[in-house]
Amino acid sequence: MRKKIQATDLMNRIMADYFYGLNEAATSGRQKVAWCTSVGPAELLRAMGFAVQFPENHAAILGATRMATDLIPVANAIGYSPDICSYLTSDIGAYLKGITPLSRAYPGIESVPRPDVLVFNTNQCRDVQDWFAWYARKLGVPCIGISSPKSIGEVTDAHIDDVAGQIKALIPTLEMISGSRLDLDRLRETVALSRECTELWRQVLETATASPAPLTFFDGTIHMGPAVVLRGTPEAVDYYKVLLSELEQRVAAGDGAVADEAVRIYWEGMPVWGRLRQHSELFAGIRTAVIASTYCSSWIFPAFDPREPIRSMAKAYLELFIVRSDPYKERYIKGMLAKFNIDGIIYHDAKTCPCNSNSRYGLPQRLEAETGIPSLVISGDLNDLRCVSDEQTRTNVEAFIEQLEEGK
Repeated sequence: MRKKIQATDLMNRIMADYFYGLNEAATSGRQKVAWCTSVGPAELLRAMGFAVQFPENHAAILGATRMATDLIPVANAIGYSPDICSYLTSDIGAYLKGITPLSRAYPGIESVPRPDVLVFNTNQCRDVQDWFAWYARKLGVPCIGISSPKSIGEVTDAHIDDVAGQIKALIPTLEMISGSRLDLDRLRETVALSRECTELWRQVLETATASPAPLTFFDGTIHMGPAVVLRGTPEAVDYYKVLLSELEQRVAAGDGAVADEAVRIYWEGMPVWGRLRQHSELFAGIRTAVIASTYCSSWIFPAFDPREPIRSMAKAYLELFIVRSDPYKERYIKGMLAKFNIDGIIYHDAKTCPCNSNSRYGLPQRLEAETGIPSLVISGDLNDLRCVSDEQTRTNVEAFIEQLEEGK
């Protein structure tokens, strides 16, 4: 049995307002639209007056609505390999087919908003740059961005100087497109709001250190929506205050998200968007709470500092888990295992997302040797359900949880 979070209705209204606002900006022409990668310079874009659309968010919705699998072959047919990011292929496939899940969820929205500029950050992977470059060619709009270093151990001043310089280099083009100069005070306000949002989101996720945990990873993948698409706005801050209050009340009452919680799991990797409900019910049915993850925690950016807005943005984007070295990742996960009192780890080896699959170079074995905490690798994908075997997943998960219970 899973328990509904009451703040979900408020979140749904906030997300609807966001999508309708984007639609209004694009159709009225009163506000320029920027497409941005999820950990790109959204603060800069918001401060300069752009309405900001996140194609990765749209792709995740394609996955969650199970539209993606039928759209991926459309992008494959124009030369995109089935082995590359299924966010990219499903989103481009949707564009080529002229469809969007937004039109089903939000009456009156016929398409995603047309961009005036595309702004990427390769801190996640190279695919985002290729993805945006395709739209730049197709739509005839500028594509600009940041090339981030990879496999970073310690984030150094040299790294920060590099990325901060690249962020500053975006400003003249954005000023030309927006028709107005960057207001540094407005940027400081936006960065301050992002900092407050990220701190509240951290507190939300850390309520799951309680036993029983008041929310699960599957709840987190839904409730991270405002942190992704509304970072830098008062709406996101206000929402997480409401959500945090509800979760703290649950903790005080001993009210767990999973009835009779018996096993606590850490999820490493992407969600399988088209199986969120199914996986949530699978774990809840065997009294297992998947309570923490690398993925949901990727929207915690403690480095944001309104006193140094551009430099702190650079530092925040560089500290993202996905761009760090394996020794850093191992230390990070070890810390999370202790903080959340974890019994076992599940690694999702996503077929089309090698950058966010950390089970391929011996990391699970090294961590298990150091911590004694067992792990299971499940094969799947973020959006392409042809890579997912529901029966195999169920069988392997049930056997793994039984092993953990016997070990306890």
